[in-house]
Amino acid sequence: MKRIAIVILNWNGSAMLRRFLPNVLANSLQDADVYVADNASTDDSVALLTADYPDVPLIRLAENYGFAEGYNQALKDLPHELFLLLNSDVETTPNWLGPLLAYMDAHPEVAAVQPKIRSERHREQFEYAGAAGGYLDLFGYPYCRGRAFDTVEDDKGQYDEPQACFWATGAALLIRRDDYAGVGGLDARFFAHQEEIDLCWRLRSRGRGVACVPQSVVFHVGGGTLGPGNPRKTYLNFRNNLLLLYKNLPADRLHRVMRWRFVLDYVAALKFVLTGEAGHAKAVWCARRDYGRMRKEFLSDREANLRAAVLPSIPEQRPCSLLAAYYLRGRKTFDQIFRL
Repeated sequence: MKRIAIVILNWNGSAMLRRFLPNVLANSLQDADVYVADNASTDDSVALLTADYPDVPLIRLAENYGFAEGYNQALKDLPHELFLLLNSDVETTPNWLGPLLAYMDAHPEVAAVQPKIRSERHREQFEYAGAAGGYLDLFGYPYCRGRAFDTVEDDKGQYDEPQACFWATGAALLIRRDDYAGVGGLDARFFAHQEEIDLCWRLRSRGRGVACVPQSVVFHVGGGTLGPGNPRKTYLNFRNNLLLLYKNLPADRLHRVMRWRFVLDYVAALKFVLTGEAGHAKAVWCARRDYGRMRKEFLSDREANLRAAVLPSIPEQRPCSLLAAYYLRGRKTFDQIFRL
């Protein structure tokens, strides 16, 4: 048994498995055991795996648990020291695991790392979902080294130094087994979207580190399950972002931030109405409604998180507004925003 278990969570992704699994196997088997966990697919994914990849262990889940609980179920019985959560639409590169493993070995205080993630479609650019490490602004809006809102930078080596970050993307997340279990894994109630930010926030508040190691490079298609034009994605992003703020923000900041978010979320909904995107406006309204309904379910988690926290604030959450920097001051890149 190797130290790393790479687990690819699949749901109706046979096309992606055909395209990318051979690449993952070629570049990973020297350092890791590779598994595919299937979220009760209804396409030919299972038939493909059993016929063409009989040596790849298949974890068959009884239902579509979503990203969060799907990984919890898939990882619970694996004995490996390190887990690598890998999307099925990721193209790896030779020796991509080496720098990640070396960094983890050299930094025992770090719980999780990600590689530099570039776009598979536009290979000179960073990839939207992860780029070179994730951050949060004052009001909980996520951004990355290499991406702020819809502005995605070309990779010119400007973020090639390993750096601590607030969150690492779930598209390619290497995490210590003990850390994953110690904070309870991914929150199944999120289903999908921003659950890795919640996981990393719990780790950071407990004093554990998160980092990006750009010497490891992968390419990510992104948006395979829910594209950016899908109101369901808007709903999950808005709802889950409010839930992770409620779960993790200290009491002295929670009410002020949530008052601002009430205003900002409905400004976003109004923008959707004015641009003819009524489905997205409704998604924002439904997200806020369901956040209000679900909040009481998270009270005990919030109290437990605050009791376990050893950092009063996360250094990588900068006290500035991404909205103000981006739209009012014209700061479009990570370096410009982070200097604020």
